[in-house]
Amino acid sequence: MAKELSGVRTGRAAPAILDGIQIESYGSRVPLNNVANIAIEDARTLRISPWDLSQAKEIEKAITVANLGVSVGMDERGVRVFFPELTGERRTALVKLAKERVEETRIALRTARDGVWSEIQSLEKEGLMPEDDKFRAKEDMQKRVDAANKAFDEALERKEKEIAS
Repeated sequence: MAKELSGVRTGRAAPAILDGIQIESYGSRVPLNNVANIAIEDARTLRISPWDLSQAKEIEKAITVANLGVSVGMDERGVRVFFPELTGERRTALVKLAKERVEETRIALRTARDGVWSEIQSLEKEGLMPEDDKFRAKEDMQKRVDAANKAFDEALERKEKEIAS
């Protein structure tokens, strides 16, 4: 989930937004960070310095096609990615997107919890686990789920503050 939230763009330049970008390099698709250095140039600009300058055009094309809401420009040293100022409407949309990603993660966690609980119940029915251990395992599992949900809330709160600033 942390990786998902890092991909939600804020007004500041963050190399994590480019993590999902893959480019065509010598006949195969590879992650962008395997063919270039990515550095923060200033608060709103990333500098991508490809190890082979002939790939700069391919990098520019891949970022443009990814539709990340950023501007891309080439110069003699590589590719620059510009992060535009966020509008109030865009900030609201980004917060909504972050909340959706957190909710998707919660759903996945609940599904996993239900699967584990079913497994625990079947072990108890088969006589492989005493009833006391079954309820102890359920309590332990619920504590872990609650801790994860608290961590999700904290991560979402941090992201909302980052988007608002």
